[in-house]
Parts: sequence; structure tokens; C-alpha cells
Amino acid sequence: MGDHKEQPLRVGAAVRRRRRALELTLAVVAERSGLSVPFLSQVENDRARPSRSSLEKVADALRTTAVELLAAADPACSVDVVRAEGNELGPEPRVRSLVRGHHQMHASEFTGDHDAGREFQYRNDQLMYVADGAVEIEAEGRAYRLGRGDTLYLTGGVRHRWRATVPDTRVVVVAVAEHIEAVRDRPGR
Repeated sequence: MGDHKEQPLRVGAAVRRRRRALELTLAVVAERSGLSVPFLSQVENDRARPSRSSLEKVADALRTTAVELLAAADPACSVDVVRAEGNELGPEPRVRSLVRGHHQMHASEFTGDHDAGREFQYRNDQLMYVADGAVEIEAEGRAYRLGRGDTLYLTGGVRHRWRATVPDTRVVVVAVAEHIEAVRDRPGR
């Protein structure tokens, strides 16, 4: 009932993201696809649903496939509950996805120790929230110590590494999904 897979997909946002990532205007996509600018605008704003044939024409104009556009589409209506699969904390480090599916946001919960030697660099922004325990994060040549309830915001492209400094630490990481080109929207980059 609350599963987003039962809902129709809104492909318009995926078309718009792809068009903007390629820095194309609606007029260029219309010319390449043989479809009208008003129709493409309605598709991008989810006021029109393209036929399979039209979606393939749009995909060709955007140098991708209809399958890829559908995979990047947003569910029309989405409510999805991810249950905590037992609250008992074991001795092993654990990563749990807090958001299922292919969405504009990704969130994970890290419990326990973490590989402090592993360096991360994400294309888009992320927020780290310490739910329990404490962590040390190294970013941009500086070390940051965070305790329960603290957050750290990292803009896309920042190299960083982190480690738990207290046993049974829980860190929630929320990020703009990798398939979104959020960094292009930022002026001065």
C-alpha cells in the first residue's frame, strides 16, 4: 500500500535533469526529437505522459535510453517505511540504507566502527549526523570532533574520511543522490 513501486513514474524530472546536465534547451531537444517544445515542456512538468515511441525519441535526443530515463524517474506518489530491523547492536560494524529505491536523496546509517583509512569524495552535498557516540572527521586538512546530536555539512567534491571514537557510534549520512547533477546548479563552480 505505501510502496512506491505500485505508483506510476514521473519521468519529467528525469528528462529535465538529463537535459540540463547536457546544457540543452527545450528547443534543441525538440529539434533533435521531432517533438514540439510545448509538448516537451508538458512532459518535463508532468502534465503530459509521453508514449513509448515519444520517450524513445526524447531519450535519443538526450543521448541516453528510455530505460535509463525510466530508471531515473521519480515515483508519482511515494511513501515508504524502512523499519529498524531489530535494535540490538552487534560487535560488527553495520551499514543500513534508510531510503529504498532510486530517489533524489540517499541516506544511510552507520553503526559501530568505521574504516578510518577510507577516503570519500561525493559529487554532491552530504550531511553527517551523529545519532549516538562520537566521530572524528578529517576534511579539507582539518579535523572535526562531533558528538551526539552534532552535524557536519560537506559540499560536493570535498575529500574526507571519518572514524568512530566511541564504541557503538551511530552516524546518519544524508546526501543528494549521485545520479543528480546538483553541483551544476551552484554559481561560481
